[in-house]
Amino acid sequence: MSDPITLPFWLLSLILVFAGASFLSHFLFPSVRWFFRRRMERAVERLNQRLERPIQPFKLMRRKDMIIRLIYDPQVMEAVVEYARENNVPESVAFQCARSYAREIVPAFSAATYFGFAIRVTRRLSRALYKVRLAQHDDLPIRDIDKKASVVFVMNHRSNMDYVLVTWLAAQRSAISYAVGEWARIWPLQALIRSMGAYFIRRRYLSPLYRRVLARYVQMATHEGVTQAIFPEGGLSLDGGVGPGKKGLLHYIVSDFQLDDGRDVVFIPVGLNYDRVLEDRVLIAAAANKERRFRVRGSAIFGFIARHLWNRVRGRFQSFGYAAVCYGRPISLEHYLRATPAATTDDLAATLMAAITATVPVLPVPLVAAALSGAPASDRAALDATAEDLVTQLRARGVRLHLPDGNIAQAVTAGLETLLLRKLVIADGDTLRIAKGEDAIVAFYAKSVQQHLDRIQPATAPEPTVCLTLQSPTET
Repeated sequence: MSDPITLPFWLLSLILVFAGASFLSHFLFPSVRWFFRRRMERAVERLNQRLERPIQPFKLMRRKDMIIRLIYDPQVMEAVVEYARENNVPESVAFQCARSYAREIVPAFSAATYFGFAIRVTRRLSRALYKVRLAQHDDLPIRDIDKKASVVFVMNHRSNMDYVLVTWLAAQRSAISYAVGEWARIWPLQALIRSMGAYFIRRRYLSPLYRRVLARYVQMATHEGVTQAIFPEGGLSLDGGVGPGKKGLLHYIVSDFQLDDGRDVVFIPVGLNYDRVLEDRVLIAAAANKERRFRVRGSAIFGFIARHLWNRVRGRFQSFGYAAVCYGRPISLEHYLRATPAATTDDLAATLMAAITATVPVLPVPLVAAALSGAPASDRAALDATAEDLVTQLRARGVRLHLPDGNIAQAVTAGLETLLLRKLVIADGDTLRIAKGEDAIVAFYAKSVQQHLDRIQPATAPEPTVCLTLQSPTET
């Protein structure tokens, strides 16, 4: 038993490698994971002390545990059995299909990534494009909401900058979990977005099994109090206005809601608007082709970034004008259902979209675009008069206006300078006219003003309680 044996060096090396791997996996790695998890838990405890909506334990679950909880949910298991029967496949195959859907949907939230890296990036990106100026009120309308209630931000979708602005603005109050479309499922963006707590959805995928898995995740997150943000329109606005709401995610939330459960769901309408939407020409082209699915070429993105950086180096940065995020008063699902017991999900979607539309602010470029729309030519005096008439009508309807120092003439000047700079409007002496071929893009910006005027009655939704206004540096 004690006699020495001779081993070849390669076999000894292999034994040592396996022994080292076993030591790492059974002793060192668990200790390291425990150490970092304890540090993360203490950091989250300190973070929750300053957040108005603390991070829920469900959001902090390990992704592997969350996936297991989701796929073994009774409703998901029923869907697995139905899928196997309808498609004539073994239940084990259907179960693996459900597991793959769960792995695709479930996020991997990291408090360090969200409140460290992500918030810094959104702040710096916003400040790189805009000069930040906060409005007078600086509190989101969530302070007085029941702490047990689940908060869902419902927003119009104007630009992919929406994620950046809302994430930054709400950073001191809560961690928002976004519903993100398939566009973000590219490496390495996918891993970053998932670590920020966002979950991916296939908007046009009609598999009943996938829909059931997605529905159960949304319902679990809502029931556990996770603060979420959704775009009821289902995609970016192609015409510049707020489109009709789609009831997909709303239906998942409402169908699982129990009036006597003691946990309310509170929707906060969010209206966003820009003097310049970065994707405006892409969206207009998609609208002309009557095709919502569109792709932006990588060369176009890199070209835009290169031109932007080159203009900054030369001190000739082009103004992006203003951007604004406005929040409406919260809408309690419990109160809504008690007041209208016969209401359907379609009725709720219409109510929320009306509240979102009423919350969308008016900025200088949309105001000038609306004043110029429909007129082949105008002079500055006529433009000022038309803009003043529009402002009077908008104020009568309770619309939030973001004008420089509240001055209409300054707003017209700021909006007109941006349109002239982009060559969307041409000044021929004292005459101002829309450039040839640019009617669609001017109408795109005017739509956000026209949608307020198209309402038959003044807005019944309460006036927004808070707005964030951003103004970019002017061109030098």
